[in-house]
Amino acid sequence: MDPLSDVLALLRVESVLSARLETRGPWAMRFSAYRHIKFAGALEGGFWLWIEGRGEAVRIEAGDCYLLTSGEAYCTASDVSLVPIDGREAMVARRCVDGIVRLGEHGDKCVAAGGRFVFDEDTSPLLLGLLPPLIHIPAASASAAPLRAVLDLLRMETDVARPGASVAAASLANLVLVQILRAHLASEGLSPGWLGALADPKIGGALGLMHADIARRWKVEDLAAAVAMSRTSFIERFKALVGMPPLSYLIQWRMAVAGSALRGTQEPLSAIAERVGYGSDTAFNSAFKKATGHSPGRYRSARTQYG
Repeated sequence: MDPLSDVLALLRVESVLSARLETRGPWAMRFSAYRHIKFAGALEGGFWLWIEGRGEAVRIEAGDCYLLTSGEAYCTASDVSLVPIDGREAMVARRCVDGIVRLGEHGDKCVAAGGRFVFDEDTSPLLLGLLPPLIHIPAASASAAPLRAVLDLLRMETDVARPGASVAAASLANLVLVQILRAHLASEGLSPGWLGALADPKIGGALGLMHADIARRWKVEDLAAAVAMSRTSFIERFKALVGMPPLSYLIQWRMAVAGSALRGTQEPLSAIAERVGYGSDTAFNSAFKKATGHSPGRYRSARTQYG
């Protein structure tokens, strides 16, 4: 798989479509801190969105999608001057029998659908630590066409209750996540970070090589030559975009893959060690303990005991 697919698969994404929200007239809601990622798409009308203490509000128009990734409290509103009510309480109190949350009875209509992605706690920093607090994909952007198609499906799945709705909604939510990340990758002016590095032809290519053959005894010279860069230029560019040297990233990824195998399988330690590039159990034990603070056996026992 490609690096983004690798990371998403390892995260074991649990998507939750929380609600379809329909508002009329003036409104404002504040949502307290949350775990991992919130997402939403505007299906009709528009509203303002801002993270508390982080700059100005962003206008979300029909067809736009966004991810919130920092876990910080945020607000949505038809008018930024309004005093927000508690969003979670409103979502519970105003939920109708058809599952739609309705707020207000008169005035301009706004419709949005969204939810939350929760990841495996041990591997969630792989993605969450590399994303900006807000990713906003406007409907008019060149990379938003696939998102518009997914939003149309999301609109149909949330307007009335249908058989199999929970399964369909979860699948659509995962599509929204992938398409937003793809659109973000395709956008100009990406900030430094692992996700932005994937969009770089040279460094993205090197990441793809490492992910494709995690067990190979990679040397920096091999990676640099494979993407037609000098060793020095490759190291400098990799560190600037990814935030760490190439082989440090490879070790981090190996430990993430090993940790997932230790938590989720009964695969022998020797087999895991070989799969992630260590020729001996001793070398694997040493690398894993340095990365996590625990030996592989103790790590597996603790995760099995406490879930």
